Amino acid sequence: MTDPFETVIGLEVHVQLDTRTKLFCGCPNKFGSPPNTHLCAVCYGLPGALPVPNRRAVELAVRAGLALDCEINEESVFERKHYFYPDLPKGYQITQYEFPLAEAGSVHIRLEEERDGEPVDRNVGINRIQIEEDAGKLVHDGFPGSDKRSGVDFNRAGVPLIEIVSDPDMRSAAEAVAYARELKSRIVYCRVSDADMEKGNLRMDGNVSVRRRGDVDYGVKVELKNLNSFRFLQRALEYEEQRQREALAGGRKVVQETRLYDEARGVTEPMRSKEEAEDYRYFPDPDLPPLRLPEGLLEAARSALPEFPRARAARYRSEHGIASDQAGRIAARRDLADYYEGTVAAATGAGSPVVEAAAVAAGWITTEVVSREKLDGRFAAPPERLGELVHLLAAKELPRNAAREVFQAMCDTGRTARELMAELGFADLAGGSRLDETAARLVAEHPEDRDAYRAGKKKVIGFFVGQLMRELRGKADAREARAALERALERGSGES
Repeated sequence: MTDPFETVIGLEVHVQLDTRTKLFCGCPNKFGSPPNTHLCAVCYGLPGALPVPNRRAVELAVRAGLALDCEINEESVFERKHYFYPDLPKGYQITQYEFPLAEAGSVHIRLEEERDGEPVDRNVGINRIQIEEDAGKLVHDGFPGSDKRSGVDFNRAGVPLIEIVSDPDMRSAAEAVAYARELKSRIVYCRVSDADMEKGNLRMDGNVSVRRRGDVDYGVKVELKNLNSFRFLQRALEYEEQRQREALAGGRKVVQETRLYDEARGVTEPMRSKEEAEDYRYFPDPDLPPLRLPEGLLEAARSALPEFPRARAARYRSEHGIASDQAGRIAARRDLADYYEGTVAAATGAGSPVVEAAAVAAGWITTEVVSREKLDGRFAAPPERLGELVHLLAAKELPRNAAREVFQAMCDTGRTARELMAELGFADLAGGSRLDETAARLVAEHPEDRDAYRAGKKKVIGFFVGQLMRELRGKADAREARAALERALERGSGES
């Protein structure tokens, strides 16, 4: 049966910019400080206090606009948005409305679901990106000094944000989540923001409406405020979509309003009636002239854009020949991708072919390196050092089972792989003279087993492998050990 309704979703995403100071003053942009300690006359909007735009915030906003394929307006306007709420000390918010910084962008998304065996792709339009200041934060139940009162912390008031407003191009909660994830990925990749949702550095508002399939006009829009995780975003959108569908199917009207998502009950509840632009009394801020981008800023921002994960992963697959899952995992994090490329460059500089070095580096980084990073909180071995280890593995100068011990020692001591390989007794074990010498001696010491092997009882080699690994205290690679023993056992097998 054909679904009689169609869901229409747009998102407004607020991203805190990674600056040292606030948008219009020199107060620190610092999370976790004691309440109301980063404030000044500009934050409060006191008479005579004049705001001055933060150049770094403008640079990051431009970078975000370019990352989302927007057209950058070299002149934009700051306006005052008036509303009265306890967390807004000035009684208005400085934002952009009629003339924003960036417009007409797009984001390509790919859904996890497949249709007819093919991934589902969609382009979501970016209507606008505007620079604005954040409000303060209301704190309930447990404000310092009382467990009964509510308080307000103005530290966040004036912190620089960008608001990214999508077009109403999404038709399901899954599409909205895919879009939000891609947005976060690009913002983090460009180092515009860490987008830490637990700290409130990325917050989402969802606009949901439902209309009869085939209708040209949109349905009545409901806004869902302050969704701070992708899981809650999906659940809130799905609930609201179903609520509106049931209302329309039952002949009831949907009321235009702002609603909040109750995480514990999994429902949306009315917060207030939805305001229109006229309710905010927008007008250009008289203390701020039009924002004209400094000469060279746009070109510098464009040249500083990184290669994004999708393109980077495709290049790793085509040029390096690594598996799709490894390429995707590495490219998803800019720091990990940079580390991987540095490692491959160091290994190839030492003489390893690119494809061989890439294969070893990809496997090593997606396992050992990320596991060790969880302990240290950083990459303990620089890529140049790991590149040497990768080269030794690719050249079969270091046994595979020994490399883990060498790597851990590298992270602990900061010394090179070659130094540690010799110190730990792994030198000349991977296809080296010591391995062959030990294998030849063991074969000579067990003539009955040697003759049995030469007579066709090939399983006897397992005995020799065990003896050799015991002799070398497990430091040899099992496959290299077996190869050395086969050479020793075959040597002279044609003699009487």
